[in-house]
Amino acid sequence: MTKPLRPVRGPAPDAPLFREAMAHVASAVHVVTTIGPQGRVGLTATAVASVSDAPPTVLVCIARPSRTLAVIEASGVFCVNTLPGDGAELAEIFASRRGIEGEARFTGRDWGTLATGAPVLREAIAAFDCRLTAVHDVASHRILIGEVVGLAGAGTAAAGPEPVETSSLIYRKRRFQSV
Repeated sequence: MTKPLRPVRGPAPDAPLFREAMAHVASAVHVVTTIGPQGRVGLTATAVASVSDAPPTVLVCIARPSRTLAVIEASGVFCVNTLPGDGAELAEIFASRRGIEGEARFTGRDWGTLATGAPVLREAIAAFDCRLTAVHDVASHRILIGEVVGLAGAGTAAAGPEPVETSSLIYRKRRFQSV
């Protein structure tokens, strides 16, 4: 159960100052996908973290107005696809920066599925196929908690006896970078 903390006395930092500070924090880039009656949908996310390994659990933070969020909540499934270093264009597409919507976002890449049926990017460094287990409202976002029911990707044992070394895509200083 989440306990509210006592508020800190004094004014909160203003939003622009907070955003500027966060711009200097490097974050891995992911495409979070799901499937619903209207087909496959997804978005680019950097607010993703592991929660536990027993059972394997991850969290994703998504803005409340997101259409993808609504489909995840309705379907109860999602997949976190961690992008390789050359995935900047895909990140731009799923961040709605290329004017490409719906099923067209999935063209030109190799997608499959695992246990839940959510789209899995075959070239992902890691893909965490999840069943939604909890949702928490915090400020302007919802925190989705998902139990991992399937794994894939170049950086996992599913890729073979020796995981493939590949670069990763990060977001820092308001741009995508390969590391």
